Amino acid sequence: MASISSAGLGSGLDVNGLVSQLMAFERQPLTDLTKKEASYQAKLSAMGNVKAAVSTFQGSVRGLTDVSKFNRLGATVSDATIATSSATSLAQIGTTRLEVWQLAQAHKLKTAGVAAADTVVGTGTLTIQFGTYNSDDNTFAINPNKSSATVTIAPEKNTLAGVRDAINAANIGVNASIVNDGGTNGFRLVLASKDSGAANSLKITVSEDGGSPTNTDTSGLSMLAYDPTGTVDDGKNLVETVAAKDAKLSVDGVMIAKPSNTVTDAIQGVTLNLLKTTTAAVDVTISRDTSAVTTAVQAFVKGYNDLAKTLGDLSAFDPKSGKAAALQGESVIRSLQFQMRATLNGVLGQGSFTRLSQVGVSFQRDGTISVDTAKLAGALNTNADGVAGLFGAWGVSTESSVKFVSGSSATKPGSHAVNITTLAAQAKLVGGTVNSLTVDGSNDTFTINVDGTGSGTITLAQATYASPQELAAELQSKINGDSSLKAGGKSVVVSYNADTSTFELTSARYGSASKVSIVSGAAALDTTLGLTIGSSASGVDVAGTIGGVEATGSGQYLTGNGVAKDLKLQITGGSLGERDPVVYNVGLAAQLDKQLDDMLSAKGMIAARTEGLDQQIKGVGDKRTTLNRRLDTVEANYRKQFTALDTLVSSLQRTSSYLSQQLANLPKAG
Repeated sequence: MASISSAGLGSGLDVNGLVSQLMAFERQPLTDLTKKEASYQAKLSAMGNVKAAVSTFQGSVRGLTDVSKFNRLGATVSDATIATSSATSLAQIGTTRLEVWQLAQAHKLKTAGVAAADTVVGTGTLTIQFGTYNSDDNTFAINPNKSSATVTIAPEKNTLAGVRDAINAANIGVNASIVNDGGTNGFRLVLASKDSGAANSLKITVSEDGGSPTNTDTSGLSMLAYDPTGTVDDGKNLVETVAAKDAKLSVDGVMIAKPSNTVTDAIQGVTLNLLKTTTAAVDVTISRDTSAVTTAVQAFVKGYNDLAKTLGDLSAFDPKSGKAAALQGESVIRSLQFQMRATLNGVLGQGSFTRLSQVGVSFQRDGTISVDTAKLAGALNTNADGVAGLFGAWGVSTESSVKFVSGSSATKPGSHAVNITTLAAQAKLVGGTVNSLTVDGSNDTFTINVDGTGSGTITLAQATYASPQELAAELQSKINGDSSLKAGGKSVVVSYNADTSTFELTSARYGSASKVSIVSGAAALDTTLGLTIGSSASGVDVAGTIGGVEATGSGQYLTGNGVAKDLKLQITGGSLGERDPVVYNVGLAAQLDKQLDDMLSAKGMIAARTEGLDQQIKGVGDKRTTLNRRLDTVEANYRKQFTALDTLVSSLQRTSSYLSQQLANLPKAG
């Protein structure tokens, strides 16, 4: 600001005091702007609290849009020392009788003892196969679902400990460890199949560097050879410590054998973890698990009440103190409250339950909501799908082969007709006639492409196979054991069609992306095994309409367009033509979630009001800048005027003094 430090020195006029008083009056608008800015800042901070509270509430709302919670079932075993259990929504409520006769075991073998862990064993390769040993006819059948593998024992791994490390590093489904029994030559290598079950017995073939032609003697690396059909003197050099066994149980009197003590498919939708055998039958009870939904509903109720309190506190007026909260009178608060209450008080046009009060959620006189957990549990026990439809976005099909997957905000609620014109299919490569079951150097190698992923060179074990099924198992095991295919998650099922005398290679994938082709192979691959180089097959996507509009097919999944846009269904089978319609419902929680998304969006009401407050604060700043400039000018003018006055008064004072002196010097009369 402009100032004259000497103002008032000439006349004694208090120029600074006069200017300060006048400027205090002139600055009053600045005080008003500061108060207004503080009010806007308080509103802006409060709007931040509103946004945070709405976002927190949305989290609890989304806990109710997860429809999987509504169909959860629980499973209990009357004697938890026999087995534990769990259930999915596919289980049926009720009680099943369980008896456990035998637990599954993993195959374990041990070597003869050596002096130390660093005792040299030898170099070469170990080929490990999995299969079923039948002691009745002394045969070993390859497990087509388990890949065989070859482990190279290099010179730096030629000790007992080195062999252990090489096997474990190969990660081929076998654990290797060293046990020392404390005696002379007490160090033994123990090999254990990672998977239990009779079909996971081990067979180990040795190719020893510099070893005997048969590689079945007990010296060097050949000490690890194990052919369960052989003898101690003929390739059965390891000692079996634990036999491979299936779990044997009965469910409601039906005898069942499973490879693992974790049984997932004996009772539909129920997983059993077998712990020990029974002396008497135990009960497996399946019942509705309402805890997850109850917890989610309680969180939703608390979330709404917390939000309601926050909105109330931020917009309240205290008549006693006369003070108003930061957002008192704000239309955005009233709009938020109205929209949420309207949705929660809404009525669905379809569904078993159409109001929240029907499942125990209702408004109280003070504006909060509460939940009657007993009423909610009753609704869940009688109609869980109906409760799910009341809260979340949920599609219902009456056909087991038509499964609802998902919808979106673009999917129109209502009944959507389904018509299937093509069922999804896997790629199935059908070979030519199988003319030989002998695999030798002329037909033992090939490469294959499965679902767009190429394999490395696949080498079949050279042998004359006992049956086409045994050779099919070898083909499947070696194909699925290829490292490139395994890394890509690609696999095939190889079967033998006795009617056509052909091998059939079927991809595990459905749809047009499902492909199987023979890329290259040994010279006699076609003439002996019927696998023609260059032959290929492709799968087919499901096709049809949803809601009368052509849908998009991908594998087994059919996704709607038009009014059924984004309605995704999985078609797992059934007939062609019209199917039962799928009813899609958008529940109250799903509707509220969409509303909250809109409220919290960059163009929503909260963002709009926040932006408005930011602009108002900026406007106050602009006005303050303009006003300060004007005040500088006003103060300068005041000082200029009072300085001039001071000068004039000072001049007059000097003139007065001069005149007084002159008058005093005049001669006195008489």
